[in-house]
Amino acid sequence: MTTNSLVGKRVVVMGLGRFGGGLDSAVFAVNAGAKVLATDLAKPEELSKTLKQLEGLAIEYRLGEHRMEDFTTADAIIANPAIPPDNKFLAAAHQAGVTITSQVELFFLLCPAPIVGITGSNGKSTTTSLIYHLLSVGAGQKQNISYNNVWLSGNIGDRPLLGMLDQIQPNDLVVLELSSFQIEQLGRIAAAPQVAVITNLTPNHLDRHGTFEAYCAAKELIFSSQKCSPNNPCVSIFNAEDPITRGWYEKYKSQPGRISALFHPDDVPADTAKVFTLVGRANRANLAAALKVAWHFGLAKDRILAAVGSFQSLPDRLQFVAEINGIRWYNDSKATTPISAIAALEGVDEPKILIAGGYDKHLPFDELGKVIARRVKAVVLLGQTAEKIQTAIQNAGGKNVILRRADSMPQAVKICRELARPGDVVLMSPACASWDMFENYQQRARIFTESVLNR
Repeated sequence: MTTNSLVGKRVVVMGLGRFGGGLDSAVFAVNAGAKVLATDLAKPEELSKTLKQLEGLAIEYRLGEHRMEDFTTADAIIANPAIPPDNKFLAAAHQAGVTITSQVELFFLLCPAPIVGITGSNGKSTTTSLIYHLLSVGAGQKQNISYNNVWLSGNIGDRPLLGMLDQIQPNDLVVLELSSFQIEQLGRIAAAPQVAVITNLTPNHLDRHGTFEAYCAAKELIFSSQKCSPNNPCVSIFNAEDPITRGWYEKYKSQPGRISALFHPDDVPADTAKVFTLVGRANRANLAAALKVAWHFGLAKDRILAAVGSFQSLPDRLQFVAEINGIRWYNDSKATTPISAIAALEGVDEPKILIAGGYDKHLPFDELGKVIARRVKAVVLLGQTAEKIQTAIQNAGGKNVILRRADSMPQAVKICRELARPGDVVLMSPACASWDMFENYQQRARIFTESVLNR
């Protein structure tokens, strides 16, 4: 598909999203000369932020409902990644011979530059940002490297994916964070990045994929769809400590044209580790993955060292908020899985009070319960999963862990303030998504931070 092929065509953008998930696709289709219908089950008032950004564009809207005839009579459908592939409207459109695509598929078809893609269950945003930072800041005066500009997008940040296309040149690099949903969509066209990195695999999005095995199968497409040949080599980077991804390394390493590598936290040179400001073994693993990419593109050691030293923690990822009366407060709202909360708990040494709980993605909390029982002095639980997490702590023998419940984030902060003593760390690392009580993890972080600072 090309932009010219959309001229005069009826294009349905399925799923604008409350946070603008379909906004980029809608703007792209309009600019390509298509007749655009944007449809979403949410009502106009729920989509106000997105609709405001689309004001003045020639778009027809169908909000608060989907109509089957819109899908079966379209020339093409651009589906939001949040739409499951077995959706009944997409199934009917497919049967009617309608072209079904997505934002990420269009980008891979049209992008003229090589793509570095990062996925995984935890740490992918930090790893993506590290890779972007190293490749852009670390490039310095462009010594002995083969690219010019570096672009960052995908499942991270606010830069529109398709909106970048007219600025990207063939000798640039594009760094993308890719979710399992996006990789699943890319699987329809057997597309993958030239350089693919996976941070780790732990159960996630089981409400969508059903089983951990299905989730892993979606992630593996980032490697199985790579076009590797001696004349056009691809790069595949795997986590040495993750048994599944290490198994994939063994599976793919001998393929002609594929450059395979393993990363390990201990790969980070001592001088580089010394200037790295992020705490914890998990972040050292993220850095190790990023270094593999930087070394592949030929960045000089001194430039890498300078870039690592200037990298700052991403917002809402084990982010220091304040020290008040000898108590340090950390915002780790992006920790939306048990394993990411475990990484945060193991990255902080001081006595800890944890705020956890949220939307139920049907993930197991057994391991989190064991870590809490061993490393946490008090937990304040809220949201849909509060009972499940409490049960996991009790089953792990955490009888000395103080357990409290809260109905809101401000109340949770208030309870933590009452429990904390000088020298303690209060860590908001929910281990769950935010959608039961908040618009997104950013709003959860904002309310937490405001509650800490506005006493």
